[in-house]
Amino acid sequence: MRRTTTVLLLTAALTAGAVGCSKSGDETAKDCATALTARTGGKPADTPTVNEAKERVDALDKTLAGMVRSGYETVAKQAADALEQKTKAGGKSRPGACKPLSEDDYTTLLMAKSIDGLGWTDEGGKFDKLKMADSLGS
Repeated sequence: MRRTTTVLLLTAALTAGAVGCSKSGDETAKDCATALTARTGGKPADTPTVNEAKERVDALDKTLAGMVRSGYETVAKQAADALEQKTKAGGKSRPGACKPLSEDDYTTLLMAKSIDGLGWTDEGGKFDKLKMADSLGS
């Protein structure tokens, strides 16, 4: 009985220690965003979490879809092409800080940092469709 209790306590302590040593998903995303800054041309202070990156990318997607529905296909394509070029340039090789992220989370974070690198975010890091339109000359 005493040996079983000791083994269980040691296992619990090792598990807690391992969990305590690993970074949270938000910390990993912020480290990855920092590593992507030079590649995407984004602001160093722009370190979104995965959820914040998803919000930014979703806002861009909704804006582009709205533009297409409103007859602005050419401008929407220009924006999509600019983002694709920036994302490809930034994602040639995956930084070590980004390796713990899933492929989907990494791609979302890369796109979000590319949106920032294109100057399409406001001071709070949210996607700004007016800044996008201005940069495209619309």
